[in-house]
Amino acid sequence: MAALAAAVLTAGGLVLSAETARAADADVATNGGFESGLSGWSCTGGSGVIVNTPVHGGTSALKATPAGSDNAKCSQTVTVRPDSAYTLSAWVQGSYVYLGAAGTGTTDVSTWTPSAPSWQKLTTSFRTGPATTSVTLYTNGWYGTPAYHVDDLSLIGPGGETGQPPTVPAGLRTSTVTASSVGLTWSPVTGATGYTVHRNGAPDVNVTGTSTTVTGLSPATAYSFQVSATNAAGRSARSSAVTATTPAGGGGGNGADLPAHALVGYLHSSFANGSGYTRMSDVPASWDVINLAFGEPTSVTSGDIRFSLCPVAECPNVESAAEFKAAIKAKQAAGKKVLISIGGQNGQVQLASTAARDAFVSSVSKIIDEYGLDGLDIDFEGHSLSLNNGDTDFRNPTSPVIVNLISAVKSLKAKYGADFVLTMAPETFFVQLGYQFYGSGPWGGQDPRAGAYLPVIHALRDDLTLLHVQDYNSGPIMGLDNQYHSMGGADFHIAMTDMLLTGFPVAGDTTKVFPALNPGQVAIGLPASTQAGNGHTTPSEVNKALDCLTKKTNCGSYQTHGTWPALRGLMTWSINWDRFNQWEFSRNFDTYFGG
Repeated sequence: MAALAAAVLTAGGLVLSAETARAADADVATNGGFESGLSGWSCTGGSGVIVNTPVHGGTSALKATPAGSDNAKCSQTVTVRPDSAYTLSAWVQGSYVYLGAAGTGTTDVSTWTPSAPSWQKLTTSFRTGPATTSVTLYTNGWYGTPAYHVDDLSLIGPGGETGQPPTVPAGLRTSTVTASSVGLTWSPVTGATGYTVHRNGAPDVNVTGTSTTVTGLSPATAYSFQVSATNAAGRSARSSAVTATTPAGGGGGNGADLPAHALVGYLHSSFANGSGYTRMSDVPASWDVINLAFGEPTSVTSGDIRFSLCPVAECPNVESAAEFKAAIKAKQAAGKKVLISIGGQNGQVQLASTAARDAFVSSVSKIIDEYGLDGLDIDFEGHSLSLNNGDTDFRNPTSPVIVNLISAVKSLKAKYGADFVLTMAPETFFVQLGYQFYGSGPWGGQDPRAGAYLPVIHALRDDLTLLHVQDYNSGPIMGLDNQYHSMGGADFHIAMTDMLLTGFPVAGDTTKVFPALNPGQVAIGLPASTQAGNGHTTPSEVNKALDCLTKKTNCGSYQTHGTWPALRGLMTWSINWDRFNQWEFSRNFDTYFGG
């Protein structure tokens, strides 16, 4: 003990420095005692309220109640210093209460308790990354459990507001400009840990490098861009502005060749069902895009896609291959697009290896070449796409099945050029559900397929001709009004389409916003009849949805975030089922749009 005391005395300067460092630490969380209501906090689905009992300290605490598929997540984003240690703690009460930090720049952390009938303290710690200036703190419960309580939450560590903000960036200039995107580059700023791109005066994109591509823009539109630099001390003033005007066009992938309002349908070409077989030559002129259903893999993971016409034994009226190809050419001569659709309900495709990726490119190319097709429709369903644990940022996916699919489609686009038509038909589970849940979540345990199409859509948005999400065979989905919407009426289609045309934070993380798509890239997917799928929508309800989205009339209770007269159109499953239903779906489309 005497030797230890001597060592402490002789190292007085060192002790003083350590004490000074500890004294600089502070609680950087905002309103962690909830004495100012929910100020600084955001709770999903309106799940959080302030109560006066029970409380751990002071006079107030947070009460949050999970409901349905909402786990009652409450969060706030705080400013931190790069490369610094922090300790996060909170007093909680309830069953399955979680506490965590996301966006740390190193390893995101969380802790939880399965049961806290009285106040229990949760604590975890982390170190920020070398460029991290903000972190999101959150609490949440679990599905189907009662309300939980939180009080006296704190994040102890160095405050973020020290030193001087960086200088204003110079050299901002545009690079590639498309109908829906503008590339930007600028000179690096000494001491900057990140940059914010401002579009038309408002913050739009946060990046760590000195270049980015701003997506989700409208064609034939002028935009102004500026950039500011950030570090732990704050943000610089904005740079001088540069302007760019996007060219005319309907999005990526030759969208300009489609009519202003297009009708898309799937043709059962390789199988028969209760709707009967329809020959290609018998498809009415109403249909602008015809997706051949389906190309399917030889095995789930092979990537080797095969397509053939329905066997005569199953489809007695099937045409010959030569007649089929001639009918395709006739459709194309009339201005129609004919695509091979890959997947479907039974065609699970997992490009888990580069070998599968390469086989996909090769085999799909053979189908396109043999039948003289215009492009590709991706209809991956079931377990084709999922996100590995730790794959949490849709902008930078790491899961092989996602990365390889993106690479394969880009290879096909490069091979066939600007005229290559690319469409996608994901289910709502893989797209709009990403507003609440993304992959397995920060602590694991969620369905890894949740939102799994988002990185594919985002990476290919400048090549994408049409996205037509299947607004059917879907459970209730939360819209941007934080209310659940159910299929079958206009409200569901309005809310789901508004999300695509407005953009939304993924899993509630406002630092990871899925940008809005160009309205010319979006069509609404519906079943053509009650037999075609769950969620059939009557023509009058379809028209209400179109009125609301394109004219902002007949909107009902849901208020859209814009009006999009350039919305491309409708997709249906399927042409065969529409024929079975006396062409009700396509006739209504033609009547509405004056076809």
